[in-house]
Amino acid sequence: MFDKIKDKYNPQEFEQKNYAFWFENKYFYGHIDKQKSPFCIVIPPPNITGYLHMGHALVNTLQDVVIRYWRMKQFATTWIPGTDHAGIATQNVVEKELNRKGGNRFGLGREKFVEKVWEWKEEYGSRIIRQLKSLGCSCDWDRIRFTLDKDYTRAVIKEFVVLYNNGLIHKGNYMVNWCSRCLTAISDIEVEHRDEEASLWDIKYPLIDERTG
Repeated sequence: MFDKIKDKYNPQEFEQKNYAFWFENKYFYGHIDKQKSPFCIVIPPPNITGYLHMGHALVNTLQDVVIRYWRMKQFATTWIPGTDHAGIATQNVVEKELNRKGGNRFGLGREKFVEKVWEWKEEYGSRIIRQLKSLGCSCDWDRIRFTLDKDYTRAVIKEFVVLYNNGLIHKGNYMVNWCSRCLTAISDIEVEHRDEEASLWDIKYPLIDERTG
């Protein structure tokens, strides 16, 4: 006789088992096959500032649909996963955690603070990868990248130099946003703009007419 149909569907009962089967059989591994056309996606790497949110779930689900489609079409597919260091954003969340525990980066010193940031990266970077796997993302997990990997940063610096030598980027004088707490320049997207009512002052400068002295 057939087993009784369960009243409730338990996704973990099936998802974890199926995903483990796919993973163990290397169904996501990007094999190089000259007989097949290649198709590759590089994941927009999530920031290691915290957990994944619904936007990540949507974007990565769409990418998963696309990569699985071309995999079924017998293309040599690769979906490269990874995480992003997020620069000042990660520094800020680590500082908030230190402040919550009664400390700060100045009390730790530069080297100890950098160690704390790397500890944060290991914890939250690993958590993000686990979340991506929980979503069922069919990434090639043998090719995980981090945007501060040595090979990665070396390639970025090399291309920057090439662009500079070809005159495609140049150094100039510009107004920049300066953070008095971080003690560094920050980009426009990292600034929270706020309108305030204030006074506008006109200042008269008396000039000497060159013709009359």
